Amino acid sequence: MLEINWVRPHLVSILPCLCLVLAMVSGCRPDQSQSWQGYVEGEYVYVAAPKGGKLLSRPLSRGQEVIAGTLAFALDDVFELAAVDAARQELEQSRSTLADMRKGARPSERETIQARLDKAKAEAELARLEYDRRIDLLDDGTIAREDLDKKKSLYETASQQVRQIEAELRTSALGSRIDAIRAAEAQVRAAEAGLAQAIWNLDQRTQNASVSGLVFDTFFNPGDWVPAGRPVLAILPPGLRKVRFFVPEPLLGSIRPGQTVRVTWDGQSEPLACTVSYVSTRVEYTPPVIYSSQSRAKLVFMV
Repeated sequence: MLEINWVRPHLVSILPCLCLVLAMVSGCRPDQSQSWQGYVEGEYVYVAAPKGGKLLSRPLSRGQEVIAGTLAFALDDVFELAAVDAARQELEQSRSTLADMRKGARPSERETIQARLDKAKAEAELARLEYDRRIDLLDDGTIAREDLDKKKSLYETASQQVRQIEAELRTSALGSRIDAIRAAEAQVRAAEAGLAQAIWNLDQRTQNASVSGLVFDTFFNPGDWVPAGRPVLAILPPGLRKVRFFVPEPLLGSIRPGQTVRVTWDGQSEPLACTVSYVSTRVEYTPPVIYSSQSRAKLVFMV
């Protein structure tokens, strides 16, 4: 196990495994001249909105601890509210159109057709009676053949009129054609999708903290115009705070992912146990930010 001592604020000192073993066997103390230095780094979670707008409120402040789900900020939503209302009206209209197309004719329209049918049947019955009488008169030789043919034609015409109105009455009980109904159904689905999109856009005007942590920084104040996609604040979760340190090339083999190390710093009496999660494969020169007489190795690897 590696022992890491933090010798100054934001700097870590790492002691090799061999020295710890010697301390366990002979009671020797770790040599601070062999320490490795590093620093603490954080990976932030930025809270932003997909569309720009005027910042109405930002209840969170820099340095405040926040719980996931807490309101982070709110943008103006006048346009989005109007868009949701318009989308709802359009959906209602498309649904009404579809329902009307699925229905048959109105009751008053069907009553009118039924009245026409009754009249046509009466006329057809009268024409049939006239035709039958003309047949008897023709047999007696009272009328000419031409008169019978005229009555027959009138009877057939009246009968055809009855059949036509009966078909019209049956059609009135049906809705619109299937293709027109399918088109109306597609229009309803499109309106539903439009409403869902409008509601989503409205919901995006308020953003909540997606993680718990420390509000590390804020970038806009109420009244500012926030461009689309620009973060309003940054949150530093506890799990994304990392210690980075650099080991000389000859000792790289003593460091491996999953290994436990201990970190201490000024004002901290008990070391903090940490786990190595990554060992760089890229060799580099000692970073100037941690360069000192104790860590001046030319080639190091970041851990």
